[in-house]
Amino acid sequence: MHKLLADEPGAKILMLGNEAIARGAVEAGVAFATTYPGTPSSEISLNLFQISQQSDLYFEYSTNEKVALEVAAGAANAGVRTMCMMKHVGMNVAADPLMTLAYVGVKGGLVILTADDPNMFSSQNEQDNRYYAKMSGLPMLEPSSVAEALEMVRHAFDLSEELREPVILRTTTRINHSSAFVELGTLGQRTTSGVFKKDPLSYVTVPAVSRKLHVKLLENLAKAARISETTPFNHVSGSGTWGVVCNGVSHNYISDAVQELGIADRVRILRIGMSNPLPADLIKAFLKECDKVLVVEEGEPFMEEAVKALAQEAALTLPIHGKGEDLFSRLYEFDPAMVRRVLAAYFSVAYTPPAKIDLADIPEIPARPPNLCAGCSHRATYYAVKKAAKGMDTIYATDIGCYTLGFLPPLSMGDFVICMGSSVSSACGFSRATDQKVVAFIGDSTFFHSGITGLINAVHNNHNFTLVILDNGITAMTGHQPHPGVDMAAMQMEGYHRVSIEAVVRALGVGHITLVKPFKVKKSITAIEEALAYKGVSVIISQEICTLYARSLKMPRQRPFQVSERCKNHRDCINELGCPAFYLDANRVRIDANACVGCAVCAQVCPENAIVRVKE
Repeated sequence: MHKLLADEPGAKILMLGNEAIARGAVEAGVAFATTYPGTPSSEISLNLFQISQQSDLYFEYSTNEKVALEVAAGAANAGVRTMCMMKHVGMNVAADPLMTLAYVGVKGGLVILTADDPNMFSSQNEQDNRYYAKMSGLPMLEPSSVAEALEMVRHAFDLSEELREPVILRTTTRINHSSAFVELGTLGQRTTSGVFKKDPLSYVTVPAVSRKLHVKLLENLAKAARISETTPFNHVSGSGTWGVVCNGVSHNYISDAVQELGIADRVRILRIGMSNPLPADLIKAFLKECDKVLVVEEGEPFMEEAVKALAQEAALTLPIHGKGEDLFSRLYEFDPAMVRRVLAAYFSVAYTPPAKIDLADIPEIPARPPNLCAGCSHRATYYAVKKAAKGMDTIYATDIGCYTLGFLPPLSMGDFVICMGSSVSSACGFSRATDQKVVAFIGDSTFFHSGITGLINAVHNNHNFTLVILDNGITAMTGHQPHPGVDMAAMQMEGYHRVSIEAVVRALGVGHITLVKPFKVKKSITAIEEALAYKGVSVIISQEICTLYARSLKMPRQRPFQVSERCKNHRDCINELGCPAFYLDANRVRIDANACVGCAVCAQVCPENAIVRVKE
């Protein structure tokens, strides 16, 4: 039995933040869940996916976040408690249905989780998704701890049904990926089947209907504002005249800092857990008790601007600051030392930071840049494309996935990336605006997510570039989640239909389609040369299973390779492939047999044929 299905109210279990969120949903009686995987939210989806195999919970990895939210909207408006999960940039994809779904509302509770990523541990930007709550007019909750994350999920479902609106739960990486002991509550009863009652004048958002629905949304928002004034998630602690307004994980840093600085008796803290709508009366009352206020929030000055506006409304003139040159930055994550330092400086508290530990006698830790795995098929594909395009003036438009790492030396096969699916569409622009040869790279999961529409555009407008679809048989970067092109039978799962990438590409009318096996280097180079020479849209589908996924499926592993005495130390293997299975020993190239997966690409690259399989 999955540990999150344990029916042990009161038991305390060590959980990852994402596990606590999944458990909170289960305790709330979630019956329907949708997602497109994205770090730092992926473990929520993984746990609900696993739970769905052992229960009557319906779960799906949807094609993209827009689809996930639209599927969730249908289920929630049939009266079923539903959860939709995504990372912060996924909300951009889901924004189209989000804005109008706020007008339509829901019947069953719908919680939309957005996992923000300050410091961009695994993202292309660090946008602050609190603004989506403000723009859509939807309530937003923000937990400050792992245990509170579980509690907030349960509350979010109740709040959604009370307001008949979706509720956004915003987390950050520090909450998602921290671990703490969490007390289990009672498992909720799931209602897995609902009924949709027809009411076109409430659900069909033509202008005449939407004008009325906007009125309803504002009425619901006003109701949410009243709830925000009294919810226990917005609370004041302390009784001093120095004020601190904070949210999320910053609340923990502030709570520790006031103790460590010895100013707990002088500081009043307003923790905001329901950040939209903000509790205007509570904030004004808080400000009236303060002489000076510091707003502590990662990301943008969302609360700071609102607090200043509310102070103006209340005719208060006390200093209120948050972001600034000598205060908090809009960049990256906060940490306890930073918060302690800024807090002390802002309130003129004597503070001497701890002396830094002298590390002069400790060797510097070797740098370990992110790298494609040993035996990754993407490395082989990049090598083949690079050889096939030798001498050409190329632009390599790449996309979001493991393969993005191909932009690093020695492969250097990425020149431009914006977001999921952008490689195909940006290649259209490059091919029209320049005389350079354009090659776009996209993964199989990303192709289904948002690459198909760009390819349709390319075919229709007769653009001239080559698209390389890197089909490694799984959504690899976020942890081996399925997508429409995955062979689900290999995962011992039934009831799914596999969508062929080749069939989709052919159906779109692409003029030149090539399938390659990238571990067959010479054949791949020849096939790619032909594709690059084609005038118009050509597509190369590079098919080879992700080496880590193959290992998880317990597929037979090939014998590793070793460097024989024939090696002339040219180091083409290292300088052109950069496989992490290589290392230098006494200035000679060696292969770590434990890391090598036996893909044989390096053996085909070596000019002396000095790389051979280990005999045993």
